[in-house]
Amino acid sequence: MKELLVVVDMQKDFVDGALGTKEAQGIVENVVKKVKKAKECGKDIIFTLDTHHQDYLLTQEGRNLPVAHCIKGTLGWELIPKLQELSEGCQVLEKPVFGSTALAHMAVRNGYEAIELVGLCTDICVISNALILKSSLPEAKICVDASCCAGVTPKSHENALEAMKMCQIMVVE
Repeated sequence: MKELLVVVDMQKDFVDGALGTKEAQGIVENVVKKVKKAKECGKDIIFTLDTHHQDYLLTQEGRNLPVAHCIKGTLGWELIPKLQELSEGCQVLEKPVFGSTALAHMAVRNGYEAIELVGLCTDICVISNALILKSSLPEAKICVDASCCAGVTPKSHENALEAMKMCQIMVVE
């Protein structure tokens, strides 16, 4: 079975930077363990990077979330230090929006039968990418590890997990 692990936006700004939360900080060790295990098992791994530019506050997202974050080339844009070395040899995909159609196209092209998502934020980028992947590969097993995800708030994290379950995305703890 061809398997993929997608590590969504585990960047400094989402963990302990401009939009960081204690919940995001609390999943770091789980994500590190998940990535190490995936590497040991020979799974393909893609790291996504939320990527904005200096004009972020002028974009639609910036007008709705007026907190500059993940500006390309800044420290906040980078993967957290504990994942930087683990990302070596893996594909890194910059995405300017919540969900990446480029990620879905890559997944279809490579014929993945099982895709697991972890990372941040459950209620924005994780759910967006899970739904795009499910739409693009309806027969693939799409899974989200809740212990390796955090939302903007604990309540919105739980809401996103419930929404994904309703869309036949498997949620594991």
